[in-house]
Amino acid sequence: MGHRFITPENWAAPKGYANGVLTRDRQLFTGGQIGWNERQEFESNDFIGQMEQALRNVMAIIEAAGGRAQDITRLTWYVTDKAEYLARQKEVGEVYRKVLGRHFPAMTMVVVAALIEDEALIEIEATAVLDD
Repeated sequence: MGHRFITPENWAAPKGYANGVLTRDRQLFTGGQIGWNERQEFESNDFIGQMEQALRNVMAIIEAAGGRAQDITRLTWYVTDKAEYLARQKEVGEVYRKVLGRHFPAMTMVVVAALIEDEALIEIEATAVLDD
């Protein structure tokens, strides 16, 4: 097969999906990450709190595969509330830089009616290319 499934240490096992898939050519694809912790529990019902946790989850998968933020080539964001995202741009930027630094890959933002987990306000997926 040639690829490895990536789940950070101490995370609850995913059910029916992979948290990350690392290919032979060092491309890493993360599953969509929402604002819950490693036990799949929400600690925040606030958009910014969930956004920070989702980004931290993305980074946990990338680091578990041996990568770093600078390896991220693409982020796709799914948000349930466009108005809140736009109204909180300053906080979004601050939290983004806190977690990922000043690395800005190709990004897509999609507004959706809902996410599978009822409490989720945001879901973020990433593609990264890890150094050899």
